[in-house]
Amino acid sequence: MNEQCRQKLLQRALSLPLSPGVYLMRDAHGRIIYVGKSRKLKNRVSQYFQNGEKSYKTARMVSQVDDFEYFLCDTEIEALALENTLIKQHSPKYNIRLKDAKSYPFIKITDELYPRLVFTRARLSDRGRYFGPYSGASVAGTVLRTLNKALGLPSCKRRFPRDIGKERPCLYYQLGQCCGVCTGHVTPEAYAARVRYAADILRGNSAAARRQVREEMGAAAQREEFEKAAALRDTLFALESLSEKQKVVAAPDTAEDVFGFYRDDFTAVMAVFYVREGALIDKTEVVFSQDELLDENEAIVSFLYDHYRARTDVPPRVLLSFSLPEEDKEMLSAFLSERSARRTVLHTPERGELKTLCELAVSNARERAAAVRREREQSDETTVRLAALLALEVVPERIEAYDISNLGAEHKTCGMIVFENGRLVPSEYRTFRIRDVEGTDDYASMREALSRRFAHLGDENGSFSKLPDLILLDGGRTHVAAVREVARSCGVTVPIFGMVKDEYHKTRALCTDSEEISIALDKAVFGLIYRIQEEVHRYAVRRMSEAKRKSVKTSELEKIAGVGKAKAKVILAHFGGLGAVRRADEAALAAAPGVGPVLARVIYTYFHGKES
Repeated sequence: MNEQCRQKLLQRALSLPLSPGVYLMRDAHGRIIYVGKSRKLKNRVSQYFQNGEKSYKTARMVSQVDDFEYFLCDTEIEALALENTLIKQHSPKYNIRLKDAKSYPFIKITDELYPRLVFTRARLSDRGRYFGPYSGASVAGTVLRTLNKALGLPSCKRRFPRDIGKERPCLYYQLGQCCGVCTGHVTPEAYAARVRYAADILRGNSAAARRQVREEMGAAAQREEFEKAAALRDTLFALESLSEKQKVVAAPDTAEDVFGFYRDDFTAVMAVFYVREGALIDKTEVVFSQDELLDENEAIVSFLYDHYRARTDVPPRVLLSFSLPEEDKEMLSAFLSERSARRTVLHTPERGELKTLCELAVSNARERAAAVRREREQSDETTVRLAALLALEVVPERIEAYDISNLGAEHKTCGMIVFENGRLVPSEYRTFRIRDVEGTDDYASMREALSRRFAHLGDENGSFSKLPDLILLDGGRTHVAAVREVARSCGVTVPIFGMVKDEYHKTRALCTDSEEISIALDKAVFGLIYRIQEEVHRYAVRRMSEAKRKSVKTSELEKIAGVGKAKAKVILAHFGGLGAVRRADEAALAAAPGVGPVLARVIYTYFHGKES
């Protein structure tokens, strides 16, 4: 930024109002590189363009600013919400990467006569009860499996009462891990009691569930209903076993979230502990790069707002290992209190057990930062060796890999994965459905996919707007020659190599369109290329298989007279899959949206006629 541009932007900034709002910094290409908020726009934005001491990161960001725009808001919390939305929409370089709410895992209790516990990432207005979000799919999956097993809840795809008595009980019933709703011996009332226990546990109130089971067991024993008492005893043992797995860190009636922040010259990590009934029930660690923390305080406030925006379980106390300005604490406290419908306090303890708990969270964050640093150093060393081996001009920070997968001449798919700054980045994976290639021509398919990918290099934002430092293809010299031709025609200059496999389908070398380069003697480089090749192959096959399954499920229904593509999708969505449609009787089919008794008879006859 030259002096004339700085003065121009400063004059614009000084004309802004002293009111809450959000500002967007753009570079010379019009790309949004930073989004910020302020309770006084004029003061905050003008600071960037005034002479004076700035941090290195701030000075670097300001040097790239060519223009800015702003949005006025009525309140600071409104500005915080708008900032959150704009960061997710544009993914600016100098903002923290906020996680989309749709990617958080939840456990849902469905609204049915016999409710089910299911894993989901989407919160719908369907009268179901949602619990979470959880820190990851593995945590939510473990909780779901443990609850189903402990309480004997069905985990199959049968729907009750529709499927009661239609099939023999499954293996889980025979092993005593399912109460056997399908047998018809479980009343809705008895089943509802099990679901209530599950809901209590998901709320973090396992003590209430254990107490209720213990009371019901005693009452059943007094009435000499010994079978029922024995079943309740087994449920109680399962619940106590579940609670024993949770680490106790506070008093039994304590519910709080603990945030521990650690930062060094390399990276920063926020560790979050979730304490319910005094037990640590879950934890998560979020890693930030240094570029994402242009303004540490502002970034942390944005992170806390986004963290709770997707959560329904807000505790009465939130502990912080760091200090925030009083204005920000009051704003966040008001927001959290509104979310929880009770007063929620943000507190930075200075001594005692609460301080120790915060230090424990910081210790976890420090350990994660050290692990990230070690991984990055190893990855950096490996990519340096890879660059030397391939005689690259720069060490590749962003590597894109491509693979073609198809089933005969159908569902031709090209998968693209991204390896950036030492790690795989699934959020930037992309899929190309090959549309213009006849037959099974892998070379033509690769040309089409890369042509479409290069066409998006001029995009303002997103994964496709970034030029990779290296492109790897799952294929040999002919694949490389085909893609290099596409790159030349698009005016793109980027190193392109093929990943060559041996007769055992293992990576053995990299190749250009004229020579092979062995990687067998460098264990680290071999491991990196093998990891990338396996990941791109897995991703491409998975996306192709998904397209195939979707086509098979839909086309089977479309063969039935009176069922078109749109109606087939509606029927499948209603029943949850083709298998459930096959098992449904005429009454259930007739009750599906847009079916009716006449078409239900046709569908039922189609499937059961084929089976007989």
